[in-house]
Amino acid sequence: MHLQFDILGGVAGDMFIAALADAWPEHGDGMLAAVRAAGLPADWELGIAAHRDHVLGGKRFQVVEPQSHGHAHGRGKHEGHTSHRAIVTLLRKSGLPPAVVERAIAIFGLLAAAESQVHGVAVDDVTFHEVGAWDSVADVVGAAWLLEQLKPRSWSASPVPLGGGRVATAHGPMPVPAPATAILLRGFRLVDDGIPGERVTPTGAALLAHLRDTLGPPAPMAQAGRLARSGTGFGTRELPGLSNVLRVLAFETAAQGADSDRIGVIEFEVDDQTAEDLSVGLEALRALPGVLDVVQAPAFGKKGRLVTQVRVLCRRERLSEAIDTCFLETTTLGLRWSLVARRSLPRTGVDAGAAGLDVAVKRATRPDGRTTVKAEIGSLAGPGGHAGRQQRRAQAETAAAPREPDES
Repeated sequence: MHLQFDILGGVAGDMFIAALADAWPEHGDGMLAAVRAAGLPADWELGIAAHRDHVLGGKRFQVVEPQSHGHAHGRGKHEGHTSHRAIVTLLRKSGLPPAVVERAIAIFGLLAAAESQVHGVAVDDVTFHEVGAWDSVADVVGAAWLLEQLKPRSWSASPVPLGGGRVATAHGPMPVPAPATAILLRGFRLVDDGIPGERVTPTGAALLAHLRDTLGPPAPMAQAGRLARSGTGFGTRELPGLSNVLRVLAFETAAQGADSDRIGVIEFEVDDQTAEDLSVGLEALRALPGVLDVVQAPAFGKKGRLVTQVRVLCRRERLSEAIDTCFLETTTLGLRWSLVARRSLPRTGVDAGAAGLDVAVKRATRPDGRTTVKAEIGSLAGPGGHAGRQQRRAQAETAAAPREPDES
């Protein structure tokens, strides 16, 4: 799937969610449940509502603090003061699906890195103000949940509106775009359409940066696609003579029957670290959430030195953390990384009994419709050595193989 974002009014977290929820209304209830699961207090109002201005119709994503808390109703009125560390802890304890948690943490990590650069403090010591409020936590978690359901393969976007003037922050008035927002928007195409105000919020900029980190820079579709869905998300501000909306168009471009996505690939060589210590470092990499595989191989480097080549495959949303871990766990001073396309067959896991044991078996569907089975080696342990494992494998794969229809 390819997503095209038409940034007419601007980009904010609530607009991003509203646009996707308008295009995929079947995911609305699940997204709201995910935000609740992240810890949103029960007395906060949460919902997706139909909305129209003088021109367009679409959706709004609403997160409203109770009036009894002593704050004004409405998004942007309540300010939170929450540390990056506390938000990460909150998300890890939330019970949300791990992939959603990691994506949300990656988005907050981008915000923390930008704030760290602005204020000259360590990332772990960053304290969020405007983006620490519950409405912003809801924006990040809701967006992470929707993206995890949709799993787009590529994306594109119209130029980002620059805006102008000043915006009120916990640190006083700031120029638009705000300093952290400007850092997150580096490399994106911006346009001054003459309409002032904060057109892109820090959360909105972090979502764009997250798409760039996980899917690559925004680029037109590489092949013709069929327009499948469209959605319009409204922001809360009113702009003079312009609908304050973010529109998403979804195109189907990939062949049916196969999962396709993009993953991160990290490569480097090591020639000055003992094999004993390197093995410990690579095991730490393998244990990192989101790392799919770590492969090492001997090679000859410059001046005929024997080196170890290392290749790390990881989920794109964990690429930055995997790179940092490579530098922490090995002696390499530089590495290469890229995003590559990956295509995998649809697969399911089943349990098949063999010699009284539960054996995990993986079923895969081939492009011609055939189903192949493979017993997982880790569940074949038992008596009889190699011969025993082979016997259990044959029994489990026979039991798990799809049955031919009864011709009678």
